Amino acid sequence: MGYTVIRPEDRHFDRPSWRPEEQVRTLVELPLLATMRHSRANLWRYPVGAGGRHHVQLAQEEVFVVLEGMFTMLLGDPQERHELPAGSMVVVEPGTPLKLMNESEEEGLVFVYGAPTDRRAEILEETP
Repeated sequence: MGYTVIRPEDRHFDRPSWRPEEQVRTLVELPLLATMRHSRANLWRYPVGAGGRHHVQLAQEEVFVVLEGMFTMLLGDPQERHELPAGSMVVVEPGTPLKLMNESEEEGLVFVYGAPTDRRAEILEETP
């Protein structure tokens, strides 16, 4: 049996996105702070105008919880646009195209949880 408690003062948004060319979004990788073997989770801070890649997770189901701000998510094929205010939650099945972005006028914070830990994803072409 085990657990990890992570307090706000333990979180530091000093790690840039995984993409070397993108230094805008920052994250706290919770598996680095806690023992997570069967799933993964991150806190992402998105400045105004920041966005993730348009992609499909091949094996991982993801849950997005908007904690602060307003996000826009593009989901599915054909693509549907969803506005997500704070308190919104989205569950995305493997194989579903998605893109998360901050098109609002304020910084946003989103919690993303995925299982299993398989990170395989297909990057999709950006659509206008």
